[in-house]
Parts: sequence; C-alpha cells; structure tokens
Amino acid sequence: MSALYTTEALSTGDGRNGEVRSLDGVLDEVLAVPKEMGGPGGDRTNPEQLFAAGYAACFHNGLRLIAGGQGVKLSASTVQSKVSLLALETGGFTLAVSLTAHLPGLEQSTADQLMQATREVCPYSNATRGNIEVTLTATVR
Repeated sequence: MSALYTTEALSTGDGRNGEVRSLDGVLDEVLAVPKEMGGPGGDRTNPEQLFAAGYAACFHNGLRLIAGGQGVKLSASTVQSKVSLLALETGGFTLAVSLTAHLPGLEQSTADQLMQATREVCPYSNATRGNIEVTLTATVR
C-alpha cells in the first residue's frame, strides 16, 4: 500500500498543556487541559477537539464523495462530531465518538444508507473500527 499523503506533527512542552505543530508550520496550537478535567481551559484547544475537527471534516468529505457517486445531491450538508474522553475501569482512557450529519431534503432511508456507506470509506472510521464506540446519526429536517 503506498501513501497518498503523509504529514508530521510535533508535541513540545507539557503534553496536554504544551504545544503542537505540524512540521510544515500550517498547524501551530497551544494546548490546555479543559476546565472539566481540572485544567485552565480557556481559549486553547486540546487533543479531543483536534480529533473531533479532523473526524468531522474527513467524514463530511467522504459523505459528499459517496453521495456524488450515487447521484445524490447534497446541498447544505453538515457533519458534527462529539468526542468524549472516557476513563477505563482498568485505568487509562479511551474515546467515544458521535457523528451527526444534517442532510436536508433527503429521505431518511437515503441519509442513513449514506452514513453507513461513508463509515466504510472514511479513514478515521476505518482506523477506529473495533477500537472505540462510534455512533452515527442522520437528520434530514
């Protein structure tokens, strides 16, 4: 399998209270532990937000690709992702994801079918399959 694209990022400082940047300089963020987890929060991002943004964008792109391939026109589609950090009983942590696509004007059955088909091609979905809980929901109104 050959790579279609490869990127690199570097974490410096104090992990969740440090900095992350892509080696090409496009992404450069200061991180902060959310207040809900005992950190300073504020206007700084965190790994879960970055994951949520990436998953939403990737899934949305896949959804539009699948719809176009099936001749389904998506007008004002959106994908919202919700990423939760969960504590494991055995120690450690895991993630849970909820993806909600708003697909106005489609029949519910078509929207549901598109979501399932997208789950099969989205790289984030393929990477997380069997590892974390991912819930899909489609709304049409």
